[in-house]
Order: sequence, then structure tokens, then C-alpha cells
Amino acid sequence: MNLTLLALDTSTEACSVALLHRGETLWADEQAQRSHTKRILPMIDKILADAGLHLKQVDALVFGRGPGSFTGVRVGAGIAQGLALGADLPVIPVSNLTAMAQAAYEIHGANKVIGAIDARMEEVYCCYLSGQKVRSEFGEFMQWQPLIEEQVCSPQRLIEQLKAMPQTEACWRVGTGWSAYPQLAEADLARSSDIILPSARYMLPLAQPEWYAKRLLNAVEIEPVYLRNQVTWKKLPGR
Repeated sequence: MNLTLLALDTSTEACSVALLHRGETLWADEQAQRSHTKRILPMIDKILADAGLHLKQVDALVFGRGPGSFTGVRVGAGIAQGLALGADLPVIPVSNLTAMAQAAYEIHGANKVIGAIDARMEEVYCCYLSGQKVRSEFGEFMQWQPLIEEQVCSPQRLIEQLKAMPQTEACWRVGTGWSAYPQLAEADLARSSDIILPSARYMLPLAQPEWYAKRLLNAVEIEPVYLRNQVTWKKLPGR
């Protein structure tokens, strides 16, 4: 099947776009800090133009649903919702922590990954994932299962949970949390990697099995994932 997916992510300091078309992947990653809203749409326009496509020729829109910065997650969800409404596209949400695990697999061959994103306020967004290859008629994909569910907690609490798990020394670590809170790295519970921020490029292989399984959302069903309960979200159509 000639699947075309457009992915975007603004949930962290990175501003990222990727396109799967005719089996080839195009992508662009920038450090945007507080300029996501200015950068993401021009990046989308350029990557579509480079592929000779219009938005309505895309089969589905993929977006980083969080966790990440409150503003960045809101921006990404809002942009995805607006584009999906305008072009009548289905949407596939992807975890930013899982996207970094996928990057660790593709770069390092990792099948166990501990993700930790700096959540400020002396906390991290984190999880511990185990992956295995799954074959289907549509290809071979990594399927990730949580050994520690996505959560927000203190670095010390994450260390305690990891120490209760077997063989974390075979894991790779990803995300900004390890450098933001040195006690995490000093606990020496996983192998170091240079995967600091999520990229839309690694959301595409996670979205493909969702497409084939028809696990799709429409625009009004989009829900960002903050992990902190005190943040509210209002969908564009007023729901």
C-alpha cells in the first residue's frame, strides 16, 4: 500500500516535521525554543512542497501528543487539529517518550529504553519501555510495551522504581531528564545515548501499524497528554 503520512511535533524544545511517501522519509528538525508557532507551518509547507504534495493528498496526520512542555503540547495538538479539520484527515497520536524509544532502537538497536523528559519543578515525565519486532502482512514494526507506565514523578522516585526492575543495565536512556537531574545519570541504571529530544521522523514507524489496524482519530477526538492533572485543554470546535 502506498501510504503517505505527515508527522509533526512541538512538545519539547524541538520543532519537527516528517513525511512518509512512496516508502521514502523526508524530515526536518529544528531547535525552536519559544518559536514553534512561527516555525511549524512553514516547515510543513516546505516538506510537502519538496515531495510535490498537497496536504489533502496525505492519508493521515501524526502528531506528538506529549508528554512535554504544556505550551508545546498545546501547540502541537492545536496545529494537528486545525490541519486535520481543514483537510478532513484522520489523526494518529504518538507518545513522545515512545518516539525516543523508537529512535534508540533504530540508532542503537535498543529494545529496552528508559525515557525521562525534564518536567521542571524537580520532576520528570518518564517511562520504561520494552520493545519487540512484530511481523504483519504490511511489514515489520517495533511494538513497545510499558514496564513502567508513563508518569510524572521526582527523579528519586524514578530511581527507586528502576532499582526494583531487573537488568536495567541492558537499557538505553533517552531524553532531557538525565542531564537536567544529574542524580539520574549518577544512579548508573542505563546506557547513555545522545537521543535528547523527540523527532517526528521516529513517529512514522510507530504510526504505520496504527494506520493498518485502523486505530485512527478524527480531529475533534484529539487529546494532548500532559500527565499533570492541573492543566486544562479546550478543543477548537468548543467541545
